[in-house]
Amino acid sequence: MADTFDLPNFNSMDLPDNMSADDVATNRFTQAALERHKREGLELAFRARWMALAVIALLLPILNPNWEVLYFEFLLFCLVGVGWLHLRVGRVGRSGAELAVLALDIALMTFALVVPNPLSNDAGIPTAMTYQYEGFLYFFVILAVGTLSYSWRTILAIGNWTAGSWLIGAGLVWWFGTTYEDLTIGAEQAFGHAPRMLDLFDPNSVEFDFRIQQVVVFLIVSGILAVSIRRFNRLILGTASLERERENLSRYFSPNVVDALSQNDEPLKEIRSHDVAVIFVDIQGFTSFAAERSPEAVIGTLRAFHEIMEGAVFAHGGTLDKFLGDGLMATFGTPTPADDDVRRAYHCARRMVLASQTWNEQRLARGEVALGVSVGLHFGPVVVGDIGGKRLEFAVIGNTVNVASRLEALTRPLGCRLVMSEDVAICLPEEEIEDLVRVPDQSIRGIDGSLTVLTLA
Repeated sequence: MADTFDLPNFNSMDLPDNMSADDVATNRFTQAALERHKREGLELAFRARWMALAVIALLLPILNPNWEVLYFEFLLFCLVGVGWLHLRVGRVGRSGAELAVLALDIALMTFALVVPNPLSNDAGIPTAMTYQYEGFLYFFVILAVGTLSYSWRTILAIGNWTAGSWLIGAGLVWWFGTTYEDLTIGAEQAFGHAPRMLDLFDPNSVEFDFRIQQVVVFLIVSGILAVSIRRFNRLILGTASLERERENLSRYFSPNVVDALSQNDEPLKEIRSHDVAVIFVDIQGFTSFAAERSPEAVIGTLRAFHEIMEGAVFAHGGTLDKFLGDGLMATFGTPTPADDDVRRAYHCARRMVLASQTWNEQRLARGEVALGVSVGLHFGPVVVGDIGGKRLEFAVIGNTVNVASRLEALTRPLGCRLVMSEDVAICLPEEEIEDLVRVPDQSIRGIDGSLTVLTLA
C-alpha cells in the first residue's frame, strides 16, 4: 500500500524524546531505516495482497459456480495489478503517484462491489440488492494489507477514503440504480404492519442506516490500527537513533567494547585480571618527519596510518585501546577473553606489517617517503576495568602492557618490523611461526633476566 510519510512535516509526537524533526530529515540512519522498512513493507503487502485475492478467486467459483463469476475474477486480477503499482511507485515521503494509486485501489473495490455484474442474467433484480451480499467486508482485506506498509497516515487515508467512496456509491445506487416498484409494493403488502421489517426486506432499499454503520465501524478499526502503526513508527525511529548513537560510539571505542557496553546496564562490570595479548605499533622517526612538513600533511599521514592499523585490529576482532600519537595500542582478550586471543593477535600483527609495506609502496609511487613501521606483541596477565569518576575509561593495566611497548621499541636495534615474546610463540602452532627468527638473551626492562624474542624482518 502507499505510504504518505512526509519527513519535513513529521509530527513531533511521532518522534523519540531525543530526536527532532530535523534529525529525521538529516539522519542517514533514520532515512535508511524508513527506506528499509518501507521497501520490506511494500513487498510484504504485495505478497499478502495476491495471496488473499488468490484465496478469494478460488472461493468465488465454489460459492457461485456460474460464468458470471469471471467478471469478478477479472476485477480481482485488476486489484493485483494495482498492488503491483503500489510496489513500483512506493517511496518514503509524500507522493502524488502513491496517493493516486491508493485512490484507484479503493475506487476499483467500490466499483466491483456496487456496480451490477454485466455478465449476470439476474433480470428484474434491483441494484440495491447488491448490498445483500455484504461485499463491504472485502475492504477489510485492503485495510489489513495496508498495515504492512508501516504508515499510519496510509491507514487513515484508507479509512477515510473508503468511508467516502462507499457512501458515495450508496448515494449513486439510490439515485441512479435500477428499481422495481412492484417489489416494494409486494414488500409493503407483506410487512406493512411492521415498518422495521419492511425496511429490512424492501429489495429497492439502499438501507443508509446500515451503510453508515459499516463505515463508522471501518473508521473505528482503521483509527485503532493507525495508532498501532504510529507507535511502531516511533520504534523504528528510536531504533535508527540507537544505531546512530552506536556508530558514534564506535568512532571512539572498539566494536567489541561497544557491544559489551550495549549489553550491560552498568559499566563493564567488576575489575578483573586475566591473560591478554597486547600489540603496540609505532611509526619510526615520525618526529623528524613531522618537523619538515605542514600540519595538514602530518595529520593526513597519521589518519591514513591509523585507518590501516585499526582496520587490521577490527578485522581480527581486537580492541583498539588507544591512539598514541603516531602509534596505537590494541588488545586481544578484552573486555572478555577468548580461546583464540593469541592467534588473532599474532595474525593481526602480521597483517599490520604487510599493510604497512603496501602503504609505503603507495607512498613511494606518489613520490612520498616511506615510513618505517614497527610492531611489538606480548601475552600475559593484565588488570582490566573502568577507571575514572563520571567520565569512565576502559583501561588495561599491568607489566604485560609495558613489555609489549618495549618489544616494539626493540625493533630498532634488531633491525626488524615485528618483535614478539616467546609467551606468544608457545601458544601458536610451529608452522605458523616457522619464518620468524628467534633471538635469545634480550634484556627487557620489567622482566627479570634475559628473554628470547621472535622477529620478522
